[in-house]
Amino acid sequence: MTTIQEFHQQSIENPEAFWAEHAKLVHWNKPFTQVLDFSRPPFAKWFVGGETNLCYNAVDRHAAERPNDRALIFVSTETDQEVVYTFAELRTEVMRMAAIMQSLGVGKGDRVLIYMPMIAEAMFAMLACTRIGAIHSVVFGGFASGSLATRIDDAAPKLIVSSDAGMRGGKAVPYKDLLDEAISLAQHKPAKVLMVDRGLDKGFNKVEGRDVDYASLRAQFMDAEVPVVWLESSEPSYILYTSGTTGKPKGVQRDTGGYAVALAASIKNIFCGNAGETYFATSDIGWVVGHSYIIYGPLIAGMATIMYEGTPLRPDPGIWWHLAEKYEVTVMFSAPTAARVLKKHDTAYMHKYDLSKLRHIFLAGEPLDQPTHEWLMTELGRPVIDNYWQTETGWPMLSAMPGVEKTEIRYGTPSFPVYGYNLKIFREDGTVCDVDEKGIVGILPPLPPGCLSTVWGDDSRFVSTYFSLFREPQVYSSFDWGIKDKDGYHYILGRTDDVINVAGHRLGTREIEEAIQGHAAVAEVAVVGVADQLKGQMPMAFAVVKSADSIATPEMAAALEKQIMKQVDDSLGAIARPSRVHFLTVLPKTRSGKLLRRSIQALAEGRDPGDLTTIEDPTALEQLQRALGISKS
Repeated sequence: MTTIQEFHQQSIENPEAFWAEHAKLVHWNKPFTQVLDFSRPPFAKWFVGGETNLCYNAVDRHAAERPNDRALIFVSTETDQEVVYTFAELRTEVMRMAAIMQSLGVGKGDRVLIYMPMIAEAMFAMLACTRIGAIHSVVFGGFASGSLATRIDDAAPKLIVSSDAGMRGGKAVPYKDLLDEAISLAQHKPAKVLMVDRGLDKGFNKVEGRDVDYASLRAQFMDAEVPVVWLESSEPSYILYTSGTTGKPKGVQRDTGGYAVALAASIKNIFCGNAGETYFATSDIGWVVGHSYIIYGPLIAGMATIMYEGTPLRPDPGIWWHLAEKYEVTVMFSAPTAARVLKKHDTAYMHKYDLSKLRHIFLAGEPLDQPTHEWLMTELGRPVIDNYWQTETGWPMLSAMPGVEKTEIRYGTPSFPVYGYNLKIFREDGTVCDVDEKGIVGILPPLPPGCLSTVWGDDSRFVSTYFSLFREPQVYSSFDWGIKDKDGYHYILGRTDDVINVAGHRLGTREIEEAIQGHAAVAEVAVVGVADQLKGQMPMAFAVVKSADSIATPEMAAALEKQIMKQVDDSLGAIARPSRVHFLTVLPKTRSGKLLRRSIQALAEGRDPGDLTTIEDPTALEQLQRALGISKS
């Protein structure tokens, strides 16, 4: 049997042969003529000349062979719905959606923005796009209108697909008002908005001539036959925006063929899923995990996938395990935050159900702490495998790979570099770190199949953002600190930049600062990510007000803090809301005017702020300590 080290070695030393073998896992309408074109580093093209289609691989080929097997299991504990679609039924629904899109003028290369809750129609929309060669851009339903507007302007969609409302914790979360506001803020105006009316927001606004109703159009295309548009492997499949340190989000552009192969290979080698089984990822389609492991990965592998609208606690903390039993789930994928939420509840719920079919649980999205890892694995009596990756990579960079070799699971580590990734830990001078030495996690290009091919519409930003860490060698930077132990296990230690991770969702501190800065009373603000037991990190804001009069009394300060939080809610969504807004008269800066972010963060987390010899105004530190309730020793 091959060890994972040997397997990894093969993928790095002979990528062409390695990936040509894995390319057999997907259907090619036209065979590729070259496995890898790396003539223009750092840009890599995989399976050059090959023609394929994500929707065909995910739906049509299984519908032909196993039409009655389960494909999509849609469950909403919010609306008490549970609908199972076979591969044949899913294909029919996707063709209806594709016919609707074509009737609204959408064709190959056009962008379609999807702003939807976790409902079956969202999946139909994504698959319909890839079927006809349109490029989808899914925006997480928790984002507010400002964030949505920047994404509309960048992707310039011909069509937006949305819904009247989502549901969370028993309450309707309206979407349409936010969408209307986003369109009014955006320079680009989509020609049409396709609305899925769930009857949750009765009086939602309908814009004459622009908004069209999904149900009425679907009724016109019940028998639609929409052929697959075959795409050259490197043609884009979707854009997914990721927060960064520079205000404007980056549109991660994904190819078609490389992505299909990478996902098919990952289901086999990492997740150990097989056709006819059931995969349950508890993420949201607005995030990369939702794209790769709710939609495309499981379906390409011929598995049924559960799409779940609801929380892990409703109707009770056993709901996930109930679904795992009912649908005989073999692979589960969730996030450390969810595990920490469940940890607070009675473990009897975890032992109530028959989980004998469940082989592995995978966690990703943020660092997994050792106590949570150990607790979950002990309680479930199943391997719990941490894995580490990014929106940019599209699939795991570090993981155990039980499909290749069963290795010891150690708590608090995502294990080993995954095949295809020439991953090293680098010093800041570009040399490779020794064992147990902290450095920057980077990948020597070419990036393997499935990773971003560029930043949408901006090749130069792709290079300057991801490949400018060192002049020599050229390295893809993950912007994460990591360390490798003597046995080759890797540990992720947190970000090198100012991106924070709230329950697995990446948020740029700059974005939150800009939102707060928009409040008339605020002169200056610093936002840092502060460790949070439940969510991994939470944003905390430190604001300087224009006039001390606005915070003259504790009541006024509390009222202003509330207003600022609402401002962030309205601009970016509740996900970005700071846990606290502390008011200061001056922010701690160096004499050259650089904000001492690391020191602010350290003090907020109760740690030593480090060397402060360069601080311009020592009183700023005292203020900060007072605001945080730290008494000077």
